Amino acid sequence: MARVWLVSEPSEPDYALTDPRDLLAGFLDYYRDVVIRKLDGLSEQELRTSRLPSGWTPLQLLKHLTNVERRWLVWGFLAEPVADPWADDGPDGRWLVRPEESVDDVLSAFHAQAARSREIVAGGALSDLSALGGRFPADVDAQPSLGWILFHVLQEYARHAGHLDVARELADGAVGE
Repeated sequence: MARVWLVSEPSEPDYALTDPRDLLAGFLDYYRDVVIRKLDGLSEQELRTSRLPSGWTPLQLLKHLTNVERRWLVWGFLAEPVADPWADDGPDGRWLVRPEESVDDVLSAFHAQAARSREIVAGGALSDLSALGGRFPADVDAQPSLGWILFHVLQEYARHAGHLDVARELADGAVGE
């Protein structure tokens, strides 16, 4: 049965935006919506099936992106303890979604992490350096800024949205945004 996850189609930030912070936040939200749109309408079987030689499934990719945000913004930027920062890395190197995890569980975790990430970004300046003690131990030579981290997360989304373009086209022929 097809799911409906989006209320409206994703749209890029307004062309008139010039503030880098607003542009980064806007494009991150845009790519979050693009990823969800790529998954919208796929059956649970398609969400859990790989059509690619690497073996990852669309649902695994969604969980991976959730954990990318958690690793870079919660564990990385804030240095908050994270029980298992590499939770989506399975023993075979593929992203992992356990059989008992429902599609709704993975989707809810994605939305919750996106909301948490927005809060983190709202509370810092792009020039703020990450805290030490989480992903970046006290003995590191350099700490990434919030701006660098956001660009990194954005490129992860852009790259994986492209991967989902291919996976979705192979699943049912759907193309586009």
